Amino acid sequence: MRTLQRSRHEAIGLDIKDSLFTQRVGSITDRDFVKASMQGVEVVLHAATLHKPHIATHTRQEFVDVNITGTLNLLEEAVTEKVRAFIYTSTTSTFGRALTPSMQEPAAWITEEVLPIPKNIYGVTKVAAENLCELFHHRSGLACLVLRTSRFFPEGDDNRSVRQSHEDDNLKVNELLYRRADIADIVDAHLLAMDKAPAIGFDRLIISATTPFTRNDLPELRTNPAGVVERYCPEFAAEFAKRGWSMARSIDRVYVNERARSALGWEPRYDFRAAVRRLRAAEDYRSPLAIAVGSKGYHSQVFADGPYPTE
Repeated sequence: MRTLQRSRHEAIGLDIKDSLFTQRVGSITDRDFVKASMQGVEVVLHAATLHKPHIATHTRQEFVDVNITGTLNLLEEAVTEKVRAFIYTSTTSTFGRALTPSMQEPAAWITEEVLPIPKNIYGVTKVAAENLCELFHHRSGLACLVLRTSRFFPEGDDNRSVRQSHEDDNLKVNELLYRRADIADIVDAHLLAMDKAPAIGFDRLIISATTPFTRNDLPELRTNPAGVVERYCPEFAAEFAKRGWSMARSIDRVYVNERARSALGWEPRYDFRAAVRRLRAAEDYRSPLAIAVGSKGYHSQVFADGPYPTE
C-alpha cells in the first residue's frame, strides 16, 4: 500500500486494523464486507492471512475461516465484478516436509515442480487457497497468479537455537542465499504480476532472492556452505570476519526463482551479493522500504521466549 499510493493506481487497502494505509476496516471472512469493497475494482492483491506465527494462538477453524473461506469470498466477488487480475500471496511454507531432506541427502532444489507436503494447518490452508485460485481460473477464466513468497519479515527466527547461533542481521543476510527476499523485491513481483496475469492466465511462482547456487552445489551445501559461497562471492569472508559473523553451518534447501524472473520480467535487487556490497560500503543491506515498514509483529502481546509462540 505504501508503494501503490505513490503509483498511478487508485489503491484501496483492506485490513482488520486501521492505519495510514487502510481505507476500509473489516475481515475477508465477512462476505458482505468483501462484496461492498469489490465494487469497481480491477485488480485484487490478496495478502490477508493467518500466518505460521498464529498456529499456537489461533484455532484450526480460524485458519480455515480466514485462509480458505476468506479467499473463496474474494474469488467469488472478483468473478462477479469481472476483475482483470487476482494476485494471491502464498508462501514457500506450502512445501512443508519437502524442504527438509535428511542430513545424508543433498540440499533440496525447490522449484515449482516440487510437490507440497504441508506440515501444519498454515501450509494446509495456503495450499487449499492456491487450489481455489486455480479452480476459479479454469472454471471462470479469472486471471490468477499465486506468488509463493519466501521469508521477508523482520522478526527473529522462532527457533531459539537458530537465534542463539547467529546475530539477527547475520542470519538474515545468510538467508538471502537460499530462503529470504527483501520486501521491496516482493512488492516489485506483485506489481509486475498485476500487469502480467491476464496474459499468463494462471501459474504458481516462487518469489525469493536470486540464489548464486546451482544443482551441482547441493551436496556440499549440507556440509560446507562457506566454501561454496566463497566461490561465488569471495569478498564475503573478510566482511563477515570484520563483523564477527559466520556462514550457516548447513543449508538444507535452495529456493529457485528462475520461473518468476522469466514469466514476470522480474529483476530482484536485494540478493546476497548486493547485501555484501552494501555492507562493505557501510550501508544498510535492507531496502529503504524494508526500513520504513519495520517490524509490525503478529500479536498484540509480547512473548518472553521468542517473537511468537510455537506449537
